[in-house]
Formats: sequence, C-alpha cells, structure tokens
Amino acid sequence: MSGPLEGKVALVAGATRGAGRGIAVELGAAGATVYVTGRTTRARRSESDRPETIEDTADLVTEAGGHGIAVPTDHLDAAQVRALVDRVADEQDRLDVLVNDIWGAEHLFAWDTPVWEHDLDNGLRLLRLAVETHAITSHHALPLLLRRPGGLVVEMTDGTTEYNRDTYRVNFFYDLAKTSVLRMAFSLGHELGPRGATALALTPGWLRSELMLETFGVREDNWRDALDRVPHFAISETPRYVGRAVAALAADPDVARFNGRSLSSGGLAPVYGFTDLDGSRPDAWRYMVEVQDPGKAADTTGYR
Repeated sequence: MSGPLEGKVALVAGATRGAGRGIAVELGAAGATVYVTGRTTRARRSESDRPETIEDTADLVTEAGGHGIAVPTDHLDAAQVRALVDRVADEQDRLDVLVNDIWGAEHLFAWDTPVWEHDLDNGLRLLRLAVETHAITSHHALPLLLRRPGGLVVEMTDGTTEYNRDTYRVNFFYDLAKTSVLRMAFSLGHELGPRGATALALTPGWLRSELMLETFGVREDNWRDALDRVPHFAISETPRYVGRAVAALAADPDVARFNGRSLSSGGLAPVYGFTDLDGSRPDAWRYMVEVQDPGKAADTTGYR
C-alpha cells in the first residue's frame, strides 16, 4: 500500500539522530523520498563526536517504506547547502517538505551560567549552529519548495512560544537560540503564506534521544529505570512521536491553518489521532506547566 506522502519529497536538515532521525523515519513510513543531512557520516564524525550517522538514518527511512538519501552537508557552508538543493532539484524537480532541525550544539552550553561567565566562543558557535544554519538553508531551499503550491516548512525548536515567553531556558545563548527559531517560523509564515506554502514551529517534549538515554544510563527498552533518579522523565517521548506529528502535518491538505504558529507533538497528537510507539500520547509541555514547574510530585495521570 502506498502511504499518504507517496511521491512527495522531503529534506530533513539535521537528521543524524534525535528528533531529526525520528522525523525522517516517519516521513519515510508515510511513503516520502527523504533527503537526510548532517555532518556525521560513517567515514567522519562532527564536533559532537556521536556515533549516529546520516547513512544509518537513510537506511532506516528506506526500511520504514520510503526512500532515504544521505547527503553529507555542513549547513553553515552556503556553498554546500546550495549544492544540496541543486541536487534535490536535479533528481526530483520538487521539494514538498523542509524540516530545519539543525542543532548539534549540546556540547557548547553550560547550565544556568550567566552570559558574562559563559564561554563566549562556545556561545557564539551555538548561535551559529542553531540559528544561522536555519537561515542559510531556508534561503537556498525555499525557491525550490515554492515551485509547487502546498509546501511545508517545519522549524524545529525546544519549547512553545507560550512556554519560552515566560520561562528562562537554560542560559542566555540557549534561550536566544530556541526563541529565535520560533520567531523564524512566524516570519516565514508571513513570507510563505501569500505564496501558497506554510511555515510553522514544532517542538517535541522531553525527548528520549540517543544522548538523553545515554546520559541517564538506560536504553529505550528500559528507560523507566531512570525514574527513581529523574521522576519527571516519566513524561518523556520517543523521537518517532514528533516524527509522526510532522508526517501528519505534511499529509494534511488544510495544514495552512497552522501557518506561523508554534505547535508541539503532544498538542498535535489528539488533533491527528497519532500516538507514540507505546500507544500513549504524552503532553509534555502541559505537564511541565501544571506539574513539573510548580514543584509537584511526578504523576503523568491525564498527561499521557
């Protein structure tokens, strides 16, 4: 059976691991051809020094039912991004979905460290990786996406507009980066909407990424073993959950109703009827506002 995205072409920029990988796989499961980019390949690791590779992601896309194509790309290098988009244009003559998920800055920030004490070079590098890369990619990719009406741009970030407006996020540089991406989606919505395309911001909840599982010393099959140490981790979700959110958005003929808006995986699950891999629907941002941030005991009843 063909999926709802059969014949569609997607570019997931920053698909080496985490949310980007989960999104790429779910787009593939819906039948799309998915170009996956990043700096870590089977031959070379990026500065993040993680083992996950874009080739592995492309294989997972194909195994899920799509067509995965890995293209090593440094999205800070405009020439490389231009060459990537030229390749998509030459091979497909279309781009239906652009997911800007470039990040790779986990090693560059210090928790709760004021700007005057934070390493300046690391902070500025974080901003380049998290913000400048998105701008470069949009600049080069959007003319191709606009060749046909109905294109979708998803700006991936951490936190909704409402949550980040009222909440200090980690430190000056992290807060600025994640809020800037939210504003990018708002701005792109104004530029793309009149031209027949949609831009929106999307955040996962507490993501059980490869790095997060490793940090807590657990695997996906025993992640609940970490709850004794980190009780609120009970609201966490797999990267495939936000991937299903993107696949649902991409298949929605009325997706323009979300143009310029900030959305979350947990908020979209009941709208589209998808679940996480375990059949649950974690709503992490509502949980954080109503349970975690007020200091209440961990209890996901009614939140997943």
